[in-house]
Amino acid sequence: MKSMRLSAVDNLKVILVAWVIGGHALLGYAAIGGWPYDEVNEVTFHPGTETVLAALIGPSGLFFMGTFYFMAGIFTPGSIERKGRRRFIAERLVRLGTPWVVSALVVWPTFVWIAYNGAGRDVSWWQAFTDRDPFLDSGSLWFVGVLLIFSVGVALAPPIRERAITSGTVVGMTVAVAGTTFLTRLVFPARSGQVGDLHLWWWPQCLGMLLLGAIGGRKLAERVPDEIYRMTRNVVIGTIALLPVAAAMMGVLDLAKSAEPFLGGFRWQAAVLAVVEGILVVAGSLWLIGLAQRRLTRQGPFVDGLARSAYVAFVVQGPILLALATGLRPLDLPAEVKAPLVGAAAIVLSFGIGWVVTSRRGASARSS
Repeated sequence: MKSMRLSAVDNLKVILVAWVIGGHALLGYAAIGGWPYDEVNEVTFHPGTETVLAALIGPSGLFFMGTFYFMAGIFTPGSIERKGRRRFIAERLVRLGTPWVVSALVVWPTFVWIAYNGAGRDVSWWQAFTDRDPFLDSGSLWFVGVLLIFSVGVALAPPIRERAITSGTVVGMTVAVAGTTFLTRLVFPARSGQVGDLHLWWWPQCLGMLLLGAIGGRKLAERVPDEIYRMTRNVVIGTIALLPVAAAMMGVLDLAKSAEPFLGGFRWQAAVLAVVEGILVVAGSLWLIGLAQRRLTRQGPFVDGLARSAYVAFVVQGPILLALATGLRPLDLPAEVKAPLVGAAAIVLSFGIGWVVTSRRGASARSS
């Protein structure tokens, strides 16, 4: 049986995947956008609703993806050591590379084409494939494509030496992530597109967290030290509490109209966002892992099944979200009703498909 600490990491993964799916559903109906259904949506949130949602759950969007890379980094060095570089890279090419290729070349353009035609736009499949900005858009699977690049890089680099995470480590990584994020966005503004949808503007955060996880290693998966847990908890809560006040003081009341200066360039707004992201992703990732170790240690067949299903759920969420939103399109309902319906249904369906796939895989392995 898995230790309770490692079960906590699995349980956290389930929650984060569900959050990503639900967040994408909300973004599809948001004026600020961030999910492809916003290109064809029939209704959007009331500005007041969108402001409230941004205040309540928006800050998590600045660091939850980094937390995925952090968790991947924790287990990467051990996996390389056990399997060897060649086998590790070969397995990552199959597990991460195959879904990305299939999504970018077939699945994603197909469901974008369905969404566009469902909105009454005369778009051919070929146009949905070739005219996307960025080209080779893979939807939410940009995450696995970038993780594949980072994983191969870590495997080919000199071994990372595991050591204890201290308050100095936390501060140093925060400064490094914030600084490199600001510099990167001088060239690649946030939400800009690159061939393959590489999200280069997010690489400092994602790579920084992968490396921090690798440095902390298995010991970090077992237990975030109490001192680090308390410090990061206070930093995250304080930062999130101050964000709405700071936004109001800066006059950021309509995100769709006010976002552009924060996305990149040599602007104080872009520097502020980079600093906030650096603080939240480093402190937030450590705090979430520590919180899971102290509160999310439940084990059992159902919980373990959800953990096994999480990766497949993440992979299949994109087409499910687009299909559900397109299917609900004819209903005369406000975005405040449609978005939660799409999100809840997509979470259930995505994990349900993941459950079936992983259960059959397990049964096949046992019978072979």
